[in-house]
Amino acid sequence: MDKTKLVFLDTETTGVGPEGRLCQVAYKINNQEFESLFKPPCPIEIEAMSVSHITNKMVADKDPFHGSPMHNDLVEIFSGGAVMVAHNAAFDAEILRREKIEVQNIIDTYKIAQHLDSEAKVPRYNLQYLRYYFDLDVSDAPAHNALGDIRVLERLFDHFFDQMNAEKNDEKEVIKKMMEISAKPIFIRKFNFGKYKDQLVGEVALSDQGYLRWLLGEKIKDREERGENDENWIYTLEHYLK
Repeated sequence: MDKTKLVFLDTETTGVGPEGRLCQVAYKINNQEFESLFKPPCPIEIEAMSVSHITNKMVADKDPFHGSPMHNDLVEIFSGGAVMVAHNAAFDAEILRREKIEVQNIIDTYKIAQHLDSEAKVPRYNLQYLRYYFDLDVSDAPAHNALGDIRVLERLFDHFFDQMNAEKNDEKEVIKKMMEISAKPIFIRKFNFGKYKDQLVGEVALSDQGYLRWLLGEKIKDREERGENDENWIYTLEHYLK
């Protein structure tokens, strides 16, 4: 497989809300890894610190990301048509957009995982869960660290790529299909929260459409009032409520 146009990327941020900004980025391209901490334009939230273990003290003497050599390199890389591979890629693409970096071509391993799980057997789709669910052999990859995460990300991508290529036997078509899947909302098959946790959404649609209407309303409210666009759930719920 030719990975020359693939950029495996992960960011750590000050928070997950609409004001969140980048404080660490790591990426791998052409077998070279790059990683650095940056001083964000707003404080790191405690909730974010508890996940990434990056504190405000750690970045106090760092340079801002915007205008840094790494920022300029990523602008050039993505303006040249590179494909960003990320897990929950919409989040990383939005964080980069806030730093004036536009990403046009995306492969989202979070969406690929759900697409391939046609029987809804995988309980969770977060990166570290999939790392151990698929028994991926990844060394020197601490969780919730941007550099560690891209090492897991690349191995997860390879796992899915091999699975899809076994069927298509055409590497270019696999990359194309991955990008097509990543460009659309994912159809969610099973609840992973709430009173219907672990039940199929299709079964709940037959027994309790009121709950689906309520949940859709909450998701739309989150999108309109908080800027949190859970497009996958909105797409799924609208499908069942037609």
